[in-house]
Amino acid sequence: MTTWRARIEPFTRPLFFAVVRATRGMTLGVRGVAVDAEGRVLLVKHTYLHGWWLPGGGVERGQTAEDALIAEMREEAGVLVEGRPVLVSVHSNERFFRGDHVLLYRIDRFTLTDRTAHGEIADIGWFDPSALPDDTHRATRDRLSEIFGGADRAVSW
Repeated sequence: MTTWRARIEPFTRPLFFAVVRATRGMTLGVRGVAVDAEGRVLLVKHTYLHGWWLPGGGVERGQTAEDALIAEMREEAGVLVEGRPVLVSVHSNERFFRGDHVLLYRIDRFTLTDRTAHGEIADIGWFDPSALPDDTHRATRDRLSEIFGGADRAVSW
């Protein structure tokens, strides 16, 4: 199912990036790998992007990376992080957006509640890292392969 947001995203993305580039020298994003008791990982489907992704988002001015991750996990997936998430890796996202970096965190302690963001996330799901849906985004597959499959950690997202 393609939503109107997914259809207009290729046209609105350049405008969004132009505004961000004009107001920020570098951008920073966070993604979370929440792992449940059965070893499954949480993935989300956005209303404006194709496929399954790790939940996360951008770090705003005045916000720490951990605070951004905790907020995004609650908003997108209804995950209440308990304790501090563990920083797994840092990646350059230059191929997607000049000056962008992504911090990847692992979350093993959490409780589930209702999502607070509506309209951004179409679906959430828990998946065995070795049996991901076919339409899982390449970067998500790569990061999970690094964490669970022993692949070398890439410096690029």
